Amino acid sequence: MESRRGSSFSSLNSYLQALSQTPARLARRAGSVSTSYEEMSRVKARSGSDMKRTLRWYDLVGFGIGGMVGAGVFVTTGRASRVCAGPSVIISYAIAGLCALLSAFCYTEFAVDMPVAGGAFSYLRVTFGEFAAFLTGANLVMDYVLSNAAVARSFTAYLGSAIGISTSKWRLVVRGLPDGFNEIDVFAVLVVLVITLIICYSTRESSLVNMVLTALHILFIGFVILMGFWKGDWKNFTEPANPENPSGFFPFGAPGVFNGAAMVYLSYIGYDAVSTLAEEVHNPVKNIPIGVSGSVIIVTVLYCLMAASMSMLLPYDMIDADAPFSAAFRGKSGGWKWVSNVMGMGASLGILTSLLVAMVGQARYMCVIGRSSVIPAWFARVHPKTSTPVNASVFLVLALSLMFWGLFLKTGRLRVMGPPRTVSVLQELFIHYKQCICEAMHVELLVPVGRIRIFTAAIALFTDLNVLLDLVSIGTLFVFYMVANAVVYRRYVAIGTTNPWPTLAFLCSFSFTSILFTLIWHFMPQGKGKALMLGACAVIAIAITQLFRCLVPQARKPEFWGVPLMPWIPCVSIFLNIFLLGSLGGPSYVRFVFFSALAVLVYVLYSVHASFDAEAEGSLGLKNGETMRESGESDQDPSFKV
Repeated sequence: MESRRGSSFSSLNSYLQALSQTPARLARRAGSVSTSYEEMSRVKARSGSDMKRTLRWYDLVGFGIGGMVGAGVFVTTGRASRVCAGPSVIISYAIAGLCALLSAFCYTEFAVDMPVAGGAFSYLRVTFGEFAAFLTGANLVMDYVLSNAAVARSFTAYLGSAIGISTSKWRLVVRGLPDGFNEIDVFAVLVVLVITLIICYSTRESSLVNMVLTALHILFIGFVILMGFWKGDWKNFTEPANPENPSGFFPFGAPGVFNGAAMVYLSYIGYDAVSTLAEEVHNPVKNIPIGVSGSVIIVTVLYCLMAASMSMLLPYDMIDADAPFSAAFRGKSGGWKWVSNVMGMGASLGILTSLLVAMVGQARYMCVIGRSSVIPAWFARVHPKTSTPVNASVFLVLALSLMFWGLFLKTGRLRVMGPPRTVSVLQELFIHYKQCICEAMHVELLVPVGRIRIFTAAIALFTDLNVLLDLVSIGTLFVFYMVANAVVYRRYVAIGTTNPWPTLAFLCSFSFTSILFTLIWHFMPQGKGKALMLGACAVIAIAITQLFRCLVPQARKPEFWGVPLMPWIPCVSIFLNIFLLGSLGGPSYVRFVFFSALAVLVYVLYSVHASFDAEAEGSLGLKNGETMRESGESDQDPSFKV
């Protein structure tokens, strides 16, 4: 890590003096923005070595399918159907898929124009500034940590189902802790550790592993769909097992469908991870649009078919909320229990790919956040031999392993068996990180949010699935909402040359109208008055969008790929994200505000001062509406190939 002489953190007095200057530093840094050219040149250079461009469109489609399918159907479908939507969970997946596809278009425009590994963090940094990017990045890190924990716990449930061992035998219950936080899942932690080793070895090899597992998983998906339609009963779409429960295809009405859509939105977090691989994609102009949008479309179709298959197998009020597919066949008579075991193994494969892709994306987010100096630049380093951001993905899991077993600290050796190149690379990585332990422990004290892998393991140990799903859904919807706003802002505002207030006024007005529509939908009683007010909100939203489109000219045209029908598609994405946010319960917002407040606290106490120091050292520039003109947008990274 760079020397901190004369920095805000060189001594206690220096830090206290920096804190006294916090308001001035916030005013200087919070709204500072970067440019595409700077992100792909000076900022990218802070990682030292480059990530190699070795991925093609089929790698991205594979990562997208692997990242989404395992986390979605095999984790959330059962709960969404049983609690929220019933058989209409099929429609819930279609709505969530449409919302994800529109958001995917927004991500694609940014990723093609600026193929770096930062995803939404980088996109917000070049539009709304450092603080908005940091808040978004913190929520992304939270989403990935919590979704990894949810999926890791689900893996133990499905593997236990496949081999005939009860989930309760995999976990320990700690008495004295509150319900939902009192189950220890040690196996989930071990899964996280093993996958971390895989993703640090090589991105290309990680893709090959993912492709093989995903191909096997697709076979299992086809098996599930065929068996569901063969052994299922069409009457299960409308008739519950208990006549006292609501019946019909929409047993909980339209609110249940949208509540289910908000819940299953966790399923689409995988395509966001695909966007973080932009820095490693060959010919990003061609491959990124196919990889991102194509994977969302394919997965949406698979989700709807699998949800239909599950709904045919059992009435919604008999579906197992934790393991819906394998449990459905486990309850069938006539020797069909083996099908449950097969599906449990297939789900386990899908969950492994979902974990792999999510952890790949998580590491790259942390790497690029480190490049921006809002967390220590140590996290930005890319290992020269593996060309992967191992500092952000491996070390903290390795440190956790050392804490658990202590063997490596005592012996100073790591025994590895396998191909010579694999042994050499892993041993070299171990030696490298053992030498960096003290440095990284210092980093942990400065930046608690950087302790990403230990936090993932800890959450996997002590968190209930019901708690995780709501937290991840609200964070994901918030990030997608921000990216949709950012793509409109970037199209209509050239910072330093264009007045941003008309665009900001439009975005705020449209969001306010969408919020009003959502509140009326959820809280106003049924009747003609509600229909009139909903119609009025829709007309107002359409009118202000058309006025904005006619009166405010676009400040830039995408050079390679752009969202079509601007600004209509991003606006529909904004509305859908807000509407789905309104479908979540109050406790979800309490948790979201709590985590966001923690992120703001970290930014105020550490990140703004680290960013200010980096600016003083010349690592970062001050760019705002008065000082910057984005004239270098067409200049591309030297490794960028069209």
